[in-house]
Amino acid sequence: MTGLTFFVVVMWAALLRAATVTPSDAVVTYVVVRALPSTKSAKIGKFSPRDRAEVLEAVPQWKKVKLVNGLVGYVSAKWVTEAEPISLKRSSSEPISVTGATGPMPLLTTGHPVTWWFVFKFNSATFPSCGPGATPECSFGGQVQRYTASNPPASGQQFVYASSESPALQQGAGCVGDNDADPVGATFGQVYNGSFHYVVWNDQFYNSPPIVGCPKFCDAPWGHSKGIIAWNDDAEGLLMQVTTPSWPAAGSYALPRQNDGNTLGCTHNNNLKFSQHFFALRLNHGDLVKVLKSLQTASVATDPAKLQIVSNGGPQDVQDLVTSLGAQSETTVATIVTLSTGVELISKPSALHVPPWQMVSALLGGIPLRVATWWSESKINSTTFDTPIGCWNAALGRPGPVEIA
Repeated sequence: MTGLTFFVVVMWAALLRAATVTPSDAVVTYVVVRALPSTKSAKIGKFSPRDRAEVLEAVPQWKKVKLVNGLVGYVSAKWVTEAEPISLKRSSSEPISVTGATGPMPLLTTGHPVTWWFVFKFNSATFPSCGPGATPECSFGGQVQRYTASNPPASGQQFVYASSESPALQQGAGCVGDNDADPVGATFGQVYNGSFHYVVWNDQFYNSPPIVGCPKFCDAPWGHSKGIIAWNDDAEGLLMQVTTPSWPAAGSYALPRQNDGNTLGCTHNNNLKFSQHFFALRLNHGDLVKVLKSLQTASVATDPAKLQIVSNGGPQDVQDLVTSLGAQSETTVATIVTLSTGVELISKPSALHVPPWQMVSALLGGIPLRVATWWSESKINSTTFDTPIGCWNAALGRPGPVEIA
């Protein structure tokens, strides 16, 4: 039975009690979550004050717990106290789900979910380094890089963000992508330190991991696209689209990136010098299917056989679509679909040889656009409503005015 949630029916009234713990009053910042019950074991997460965790097992001086984001690890019994047990009374006819934890969600900070957020990282010439008083760290692997000094500076992690909770752009604090105190770091950390299914794609992995057919990075006809999707067994999850070369490149702490870092500013390739943007969106099952089909159309660079970047699972239709990724599409048909949140998702195949921004305008009904591109000297011409476009596909319709800033 594909795409269904399975339940076990309880035939009698029951009282379910789940033992929980919370950081003790002595904890000011957080309790370290470790992979094994030892202070020498790897740090895999943080257990913050006022949060609760389900106790899975008690061992001498340690407790094996499951955090609200799905992360399973060990915390020192010294730094946690028992909380009021969670009680769930169920009637004889009410089913109990056996499908697991809530799916990953876009987060502004740990424990602060939203439907969507947008982050814009400034270039290093305009806003160098991190926010006031902040220093870089490598929470998801790697070492802080001192990129070659240059004029302008080589590194910048200051940012602004907006969200479904507050759509106006506002200044962020700290170093974007470094830890669970900013949208990028909190959202990625939830996935990286959790136990979700995921797909990571990036045309610029720089051989870590290697992608078949890509000598160093994946040039055309691979899609110039980067990001991560993650979901639970019920196909509830999130999309995080990014523009950063060489990040992310691993979806789980259990399968870390080899020979390079997996945190912004901690990779050999400098992905902090130029402006970058990030967009995260909550997905349901239907959305996830649409996103996966769009990734197929765009020929994104990934490899379903590499667990470092693909952990398949969930409903069979999702698994089948994930398995089909990592191949170059031959279609010439662009797609546009509307997700449950109202977001419209456009996917351009590399075999469709048209100027991309004019394509976007046409697919959105000929709306006028003013856009910025990567190129300092634009390789895409500005056009008016009447400008003839030589390389065009009439099936797209007519684009409106497009001004390339």
